[in-house]
Amino acid sequence: MATEKIDKAIQTQITNIEKSTGKKLDEWITVVNKSGFAKHGELVSFLKEKHGFTHGNANTIVHFAKQSHAGAAENSDDLITTQYKGKENLKPWYDKIMADVQKFGKDIEISPKKAYVSLVRKKQFAIIQPSTKTRLDVGLNIKGVAATGNVEDGKSWNAMCTHRIKIEDEKTVNKDLINWIKQAYEQAG
Repeated sequence: MATEKIDKAIQTQITNIEKSTGKKLDEWITVVNKSGFAKHGELVSFLKEKHGFTHGNANTIVHFAKQSHAGAAENSDDLITTQYKGKENLKPWYDKIMADVQKFGKDIEISPKKAYVSLVRKKQFAIIQPSTKTRLDVGLNIKGVAATGNVEDGKSWNAMCTHRIKIEDEKTVNKDLINWIKQAYEQAG
């Protein structure tokens, strides 16, 4: 079965998908693999358009079909190491952010994926992604708060984020950044 090592939030999502559609995860993986599409975005669109999935549910199914979900790797450290391969200069920024984020509370679930790390409380509140060799992106889920300063609308970057902060130098890894992440954390509780 495809659900070997997955976090509770994803397991709950999969259970809900299976209940609402009447198909098991493995059946959806077969549908995706036989769709004729190869790219992640094409597969997500296929599930949304042809099968009525929400973006989040389609994205999860595609990650499992392509074996790019967190449980597909040997362990979380391997996923993070792979994310920063060729982008090692960004890893200290990630480490500093995570050290501050872990001070928020013991209820944070750190869920590395193939391309980013998801931070979850009762729901995902942030992602940290080494997007280029020179830029780390922090995506946030904060409802009802306008983007200001170096914080921009995140929906065009990632449909699952309301805000995005581009980190292109060490000075951006500061108290303001941590306060934005903390605001998302607090809303997710």
